[in-house]
Parts: sequence; C-alpha cells; structure tokens
Amino acid sequence: MSFFKYHVFFCTNRRGESEQCCQDYGANEARDYVKQRLKALGMHGDGQIRVNKAGCMGRCENGPVIVVYPDAIWYTYVDRDDLDEIINSHLANGQIVERLRI
Repeated sequence: MSFFKYHVFFCTNRRGESEQCCQDYGANEARDYVKQRLKALGMHGDGQIRVNKAGCMGRCENGPVIVVYPDAIWYTYVDRDDLDEIINSHLANGQIVERLRI
C-alpha cells in the first residue's frame, strides 16, 4: 500500500535555449497552483495526495508533463482549466482525463 493515495510529479526541468522543456510552459507555477488547490480542497498531505517537482522525465516532446502514481498516468496540460480537470476528475474521483493523457 502506498503512503499516498496519489503522488503527482511535475517535470520542472530547464534545458538549453534551443531545446524544448517543460519549464518553457511555466511548470513550476503549474505545480504550485495544483499544490495550493489540493490544500484548499483538503486533499493534500499524508495518506492523500503529494505533489512534487521532478527533473527531466524524458517526454519533452509532449511537454509540459505530469505523471500520477500509482496509476502511472501521464498527462500534458495547457492551462489551469486542464489542471483543474485533472484535480476534479482523476485526483478527486479516480476518473482518468483521456483528452490530456499522453
């Protein structure tokens, strides 16, 4: 049994100027937003959901990316509406958001 119901990793890697990376899309800000939303919803912390930064996860061409464990579901996102959909559908109700899945 996992210590957390879900563990969400945001790629926050910064690559060279000519290489695409998740940080080009505001990955740190997106991670901070999701963490704050989960706290406001009472869904963050021990036994619930943990949000972490990660280095490069090797899916730069799909960036920005997050992965949700233990489900091993990879997502991309464009804006806060996408992040809210992941929170409300997957993290709150266990329903994978197929349109954002990579």
